[in-house]
Formats: sequence, structure tokens, C-alpha cells
Amino acid sequence: MKTALIGLALALGLSPAVAGDRPATSGRAAELTPAAVDAYLTRALDETGLPGLSAVVTRGDRVVHAAGYGHDSDGRPVTADTPMRIASVSKSFTAMAVMTLVDKGTVALDDPVAEHLPEVRLADPRAGRITVRHLLNQTSGLSDTTTDIGALEDATSLRDYVGRLGATTLRADPGTRWEYCNVNYNLAARLVEVVSGRSFGDYLRERVFGPLGMRSSAVSDREVRPADGYNSVFGLWRPRPELPAFRDGGGSGGVVTTAADMGRWLITQTGNGRRLVRPESLAVMHAPSEVHAYGMGWGIDDETKRLTHSGNLFTYTAVQVIVPETGYGFAVMTNSAALHDDTFDIATGLAELSEGRTPEAPGGGRQLFELALGAVTLGAAGLGILGVLRSRRWAARRAGRPRWRAGARLVPVLLPVGVLAAYPDLLSFLMNGRTVTWEQLTYFPAPMTITVAVAAAAGALTTGFRVAGLLRGRGTREAGARR
Repeated sequence: MKTALIGLALALGLSPAVAGDRPATSGRAAELTPAAVDAYLTRALDETGLPGLSAVVTRGDRVVHAAGYGHDSDGRPVTADTPMRIASVSKSFTAMAVMTLVDKGTVALDDPVAEHLPEVRLADPRAGRITVRHLLNQTSGLSDTTTDIGALEDATSLRDYVGRLGATTLRADPGTRWEYCNVNYNLAARLVEVVSGRSFGDYLRERVFGPLGMRSSAVSDREVRPADGYNSVFGLWRPRPELPAFRDGGGSGGVVTTAADMGRWLITQTGNGRRLVRPESLAVMHAPSEVHAYGMGWGIDDETKRLTHSGNLFTYTAVQVIVPETGYGFAVMTNSAALHDDTFDIATGLAELSEGRTPEAPGGGRQLFELALGAVTLGAAGLGILGVLRSRRWAARRAGRPRWRAGARLVPVLLPVGVLAAYPDLLSFLMNGRTVTWEQLTYFPAPMTITVAVAAAAGALTTGFRVAGLLRGRGTREAGARR
């Protein structure tokens, strides 16, 4: 369940800095060779069973290795130049766009957002105290729990998106609580548009992608088109189009890029190559806020000192990692999404290789988890069939007993029905209020959704046949009494 929740949280935008306990780095850097990286990634593709992946490793101002493995949904080989969605990894690009404006002096991090975006009219007077820094640090007080996320997904532009926030309130005073919410970064992208006078996509192309030579990157899949991604359903990879939602031109998860372009990005993020902002500004983006170990589009791991951000858009998964102590950078992207995030495991293994250690074999988590869910699904189906077949016998044993006793015996059988009815809300609660929809649950969480649905159907059918047996028995007894 933990694996499933982490995966679903990633898809909804939650990108933790760490996933589980990791040993601290020693600060020693091994000299990675292209051959060593290629061997590890080839092994990772084989053992994870992923349809395809692309990855890049950088150190200092050079690319150590960039390559692709496997295939896309059209059967073409994945290469270092294959476009991939990087989902919430996009947030670091949005933060960079804002920081270029800060360096120009047209925006200050502690400016109230409303000062630049008077169009932001939230139903909460505290919203006037939200600063640019709060947006980038995810400490604005904005939350899925107090925002109509469904209405935002139908937006057609950043301006339209912001215009739909009228009924939004804050969950906490600005600057006092960290909570991951995509609204923060879409507001930041709209800020870039208004201050610069350009669309967010144009600004990124002119001020971020262009200067770095990221010619195959865009914040819209209309400009750089990736193939359909995959979902794993009990081990079977199924190609599926991305979920329709506001993403085109957005700041929270719209970037489409390649491993080759991500190499250029990682180089500038380590303070090398072409610099987009002052070193002091880069350091601010990589530093935690006063309330949480999250910088500006980057999570900070206190133990390993790595900077990390993951992303998932239901059919694509990505992660980027920087190790400031050694100057290494890593990005791993897959054209698939499942209940277990293999990209994080693979990137962690690459980081451990760069520290002179032998990483654990990547893979197996998805297969084991889906195998367990498959076994539970088959077990639930079998119990349901058995319950239906034995329902008449069950009812006969309870003939003449008080009805409440029979009803009490049916409650456990109906429990899966209750879980199914509350399924999206239950997951939302377990993930601290992140909005979860039924449509989302039919994508990479499909194995878990199928398991819950089959268990609920088994419980409902068993209950129905048992109740029918009780009623039939009651009617037989009453007819006998009348004779």
C-alpha cells in the first residue's frame, strides 16, 4: 500500500525528496564511465521490465552518458532524443523562469503575488499576503482540500486557470505550512506571463531552453510531441493516451523534453556551463524554506544532501537528481507509469555508482506488488463464487433466527463495497487531501482499482444471494404456516 500511495501521490504532483531511508553519501566521487552507466541502465531495463527509458548522467560541465533503451508505443527505439513528459520535474524550470525575472529586478521574491497579479481574487483575505517566495517554496497555504481542482483541469490557458480560483480559500496562513499544490506553480507561470509580456511557453523558450541549447524541449506537447505512454496492468503493459487536463503551457507539469536536453539542464543546475541566473539565485532555489526541506522545484535530502524532484503524469514518470558534493547530475525518464516508481530506484542506483558503491539490482518492486494484487484479486473472485454457491446453505442455517443476527453476519462481507464507494476519498485522506478522481484511478493505479472492484463485486453478489436465500426461506415458512 505504501508503494501505491507514493506512486499515486507522485502522479498528483507530490514529489518527495526521498523515498525510504538511503545511506548517507561519503562525499567521495567515483569516475563513472559511459560503459559502466550503459551496463547499469541496460540491466535496469531488463530487470524492471519497463517498455522504455532514457537517462543522462552529467558531471561538472560535461555529459558522461546520455542514451535511450527499449521502445515507444509506436515501436520505435527510445533514444537520448526521444521526447518524454517529465511532469512535476517541470517545477524546477518554472522556478528558474521566475528567478530570471528576479535577477533582472522586475520581480522580488518577497513581493506579494497580488502586486503583480491583481487578477488573483481568492475568497480568503489572507491571499493578499502570499509572496512569490511562498509559491515557489509551496508554503502559500494553497491546498487541494480548499480548491476545486476539477474545475481547474478544464482551463484553456493560465489566465483562464487563475480566473477559476475565485472560490479558493487557504488551508493555512502564508509562510507557516508546507503543502504540495500544483496551483502554486501555475500561479508562478502566470506571473511570468504578466511580468514578461510573453506567454509562459515563449518565455521558457527564449530565456531558459534557448540559451541552454535545449532545442527539443517545450512546455506544450503541441510543439514537442511524445508518443503515448504505458500503464502496467498486472504485468501487462498497455499503451494509453495521457489523461486530459490543463497542462499545455502550465507551470506545474507541462514540460516535454529529452535526455539529451536534460543533460544541458543538469549542467547549469550544478553551476556549470551556461548560467541563467546568478550563483546566489541558484543557491536560493536549492535551499530549503524555513518550514520544510523543499527549495524551489527541488527537494533536499538532509542525509544524502542530494537535490531531487520526481514527477508522474499517469503514463510517464521522471526524476532528476543533483549531488552538490560531487558535481554529478542524473535524470531518468520512462514512457510508462505504474504503482512502483522505478525511475527513483534507477536514479538512486546511478548516484550510488558515482560514489563508488555497488547499487542494489533495480526492479522487482512493480512485479511483486502487482503479483500480490493479482493473487488478492483471484482470491476475492474465488471467495465470491464460493459465497454465491453456498448462499442457500448459509440462509438455511439461519432460518428462524433473529434477523439482526443474519444482518450482522453480512456486514463484513459488505465491507469491500464500502471501501469501493469511498475509494477516491479514502486515498485522498491518506495522501493529506490530494484530490483523486475515478478517472485517475483507472490509469496506473488500475491493478489496485481492479482488486478493490472485484472484492466489492464479490461481497455484493454474496450478500445479494444470501439475502435472496433468507427471503425465499421466509416465504416458504409463511406459506407452510398458512396451509
